[in-house]
Amino acid sequence: MFKHILVATDGSQLSNQTVERAASFARETGARLTFFYAKPDYPVSFYGEGAIMDPTSPEKFAEMADKQAQEILGAAARVAGTAGVECETASVVSDIPYEAIIAEAQARGCDLIFMASHGRRGISALLLGSETQKVLTHSTIPVLVYR
Repeated sequence: MFKHILVATDGSQLSNQTVERAASFARETGARLTFFYAKPDYPVSFYGEGAIMDPTSPEKFAEMADKQAQEILGAAARVAGTAGVECETASVVSDIPYEAIIAEAQARGCDLIFMASHGRRGISALLLGSETQKVLTHSTIPVLVYR
């Protein structure tokens, strides 16, 4: 059925539960996994005529984002290893995670995207947005949503 599954993760509790379920699903179907994390880009905010900048240098910010990605993806890889599932990890810098998720799944030839949904509805969904909803809307690859 599915041979290569991209699992989008952000290190949240729900995302960690999704990693565990994806590993179990992959074991049951004989698929391999790619765990994916979209690292944030260096934030620069503009207000009026002056720029409000984060006191962290772009290099330090990138270093911290890399460390966070390694921790999140390393934990996911350990879950897959415990489940006996072959896996890889990948991360890219992107402030538009849904586009990065779809692009990575396409580049790696994945036949399923597996991701969490917080299940927000109404005004909170409108205000906070949903990367899962955006992936569902824009992906030509099937998406399995875990809640």
